Amino acid sequence: MKRASVVLVLFLSLVGLNCQTTSETYRSTENGKGGVPTYGYEVVHTWPHDTGAYTQGLVFHDGNLLESTGQVGRSSLRLVKLESGEVLKNVTIPAPYFAEGLTLLNGRLYQLTWQHQRGFIYDATTFEKTGEFSYPGEGWGLTNDGNLLILSDGSHRLRFLNPENFQVAKTISVLAEGKPVASLNELEFVNGEIYANIWHADRIARIEARTGRVLGWIEMKGLLSRSEIYDEEAVLNGIAFDAKNGRLFVTGKLWPKLFEIRVKP
Repeated sequence: MKRASVVLVLFLSLVGLNCQTTSETYRSTENGKGGVPTYGYEVVHTWPHDTGAYTQGLVFHDGNLLESTGQVGRSSLRLVKLESGEVLKNVTIPAPYFAEGLTLLNGRLYQLTWQHQRGFIYDATTFEKTGEFSYPGEGWGLTNDGNLLILSDGSHRLRFLNPENFQVAKTISVLAEGKPVASLNELEFVNGEIYANIWHADRIARIEARTGRVLGWIEMKGLLSRSEIYDEEAVLNGIAFDAKNGRLFVTGKLWPKLFEIRVKP
């Protein structure tokens, strides 16, 4: 999610825990040896996206996008016009916080921070900050199933939190053919499944919310031309779902475009 040093720390941590790396899971699927189906995509529409937005969380709401952007001193909570990418409303998140995942539940916006174990609560209409909450470990992605908040922390585990007291209601391990899938990043709840960006991978995992089993991979390679990427951290990250119209939106950190896509077998 962050820089090369974090990649090294994450790798060493996984080795120390004797965990299966995601790259091995990926290879088994790509070589046709696995039972997890792979999906493609087609682009339905393309819209502009702010290249200064280090996208960490994305939500579709009332025809526009709610976006959480990261990096210390540049983090924000935004209301963004879908068609133009114009920022209609903006809340600056002060240093030392590095903003992360975002979700909307019952008129409230919940926003994570990376390493400070603190989240912020806002009124979804006014963007007025109404509270804070805490959680152990890192905060990466955030979504909800209509009742509970669902949090990723860079591991292969997802925590379900009670939005009233932020206690852990349950934890699931995300597995593809029995192997842990780490680096789960930005999340979105889509038709009963959890969609998860895999950090530094051009793919999205479709996860069974009850068990954590990976139901499929959505391969996103080629969505944005390499000539339009100017930063090694400008990776795929940002999934939003328009439940009313069945539209799926994706973008990336520092990307110049946001896409509506249709998942294809």
